[in-house]
Amino acid sequence: MSNKFIRIGLILLLSVAVMWGVFNKDSINPASIQASIESMGAAAPIFFMLIYIISTVLFLPGSVLTLLGGALFGPVYGTFYSLTAATIGAMLAFLIARYLAADWIEKKSSGRIKQLINGVESEGWRFVAFTRLVPLFPFNILNYALGLTKISFTQYSIATYLFMLPGALAYTYLGYIGKEAATGGEDLIQKAMLALALLAIVAFIPRLINKLRKVDMIDISELKSQLDNEEDMLLLDVRSAADFTGEQGHIAQATLLPLEELKQRIDDIRNFKSKPIVTICRTDKRSSDAAKMLSNMGFENVKVARMGMTDWIKNNYPTL
Repeated sequence: MSNKFIRIGLILLLSVAVMWGVFNKDSINPASIQASIESMGAAAPIFFMLIYIISTVLFLPGSVLTLLGGALFGPVYGTFYSLTAATIGAMLAFLIARYLAADWIEKKSSGRIKQLINGVESEGWRFVAFTRLVPLFPFNILNYALGLTKISFTQYSIATYLFMLPGALAYTYLGYIGKEAATGGEDLIQKAMLALALLAIVAFIPRLINKLRKVDMIDISELKSQLDNEEDMLLLDVRSAADFTGEQGHIAQATLLPLEELKQRIDDIRNFKSKPIVTICRTDKRSSDAAKMLSNMGFENVKVARMGMTDWIKNNYPTL
């Protein structure tokens, strides 16, 4: 049997399993799952983790299981079991997507989809870290989607485990508090306050990781294509005026706004706050600084021309 038919068969099998999980997720009874796990005795942690791994692959909600882990095993072991199982499930989904469809996606993707994939790949583990910390990103879908990129599996796995830890700890502790409330545990108010503090920390962490994110890059060939197609964008040359008219010259569509003057002259480009902006310099150091500065000032779609004018000239593209 050819590799192609094996992949098709696996895709069909996975699709049926995922559809079953999606259509039956509302009928899953946490109380029944808890009773089944408790009946396993010493094997309960392994059984719990196995359920969690399968649920992750089949798009079943993991938050319920994380809460359940806290109720069953306490905040420490519950966090370890839930986090480890969620990471293993995420790794399996990643590998499944990479094996089944990554090559096909790479060949077929173009335009905006290609740009999106390139942007994700350029950020690497930082993108994984940010999305693990921000609950707006659907965990199960993201596991498969990231498998379609060229992000390192090792970086993906480590970032997933580390940056899901705060959320896993907070939700596990909530599950533990719920059990304590139901059984009349001691120091309930103090424990509840600690749970709220953990949730507050989880909500604040994405701001910190956002500062670590790399700027989005665009290849010079893609920039040239967009300029040739006269797309509505601002090409911002952040070199000095002397460099702009010097040896390397400049691109005809470029607007000169030196990095040193960017903050003072920000009103000059205010109309592009929600439109695409590409910053460019001799390489991409000054342009990266400019992109970060613009992003911090609320500009929504800023990219950096990878290797800037150096690569533009290397490709024999026209300059003035």
